[in-house]
Amino acid sequence: MEFRNTQLADALQTQDMAALAFALRHGPTVVPLMRPVQRDDPRDAGEVWTYRDPNTGDVALLLFSDAKNQPEALPPAVALQSPAWLRAFLEAHRAEITTVFFDIAGPYPMQAAPDDLLGALALDA
Repeated sequence: MEFRNTQLADALQTQDMAALAFALRHGPTVVPLMRPVQRDDPRDAGEVWTYRDPNTGDVALLLFSDAKNQPEALPPAVALQSPAWLRAFLEAHRAEITTVFFDIAGPYPMQAAPDDLLGALALDA
């Protein structure tokens, strides 16, 4: 299984927010996990790794177009999550997540507000 979303990578390369929204609505997103998923347990979706700024307490969700773009400093486990999962996760944690970074270490990083992503995910294709 490939842990990537080519449409998302293309959108990040062009820094096109409309293309980013389309890619998120129609393809998976690579999400870093604190620990690997238990493959034998369908209820185990893993625990998403988030970054908390030690100075401000702000929480950032890091998402990737390809598992290869994940920095080595992060836990190595990843999951490939659906658009429905991303929407549900952002809705459940919208009070604590202040920003979402895509491919934070490159090659084409981008940042968005969680509410903007929720709006993009809610649009009909």
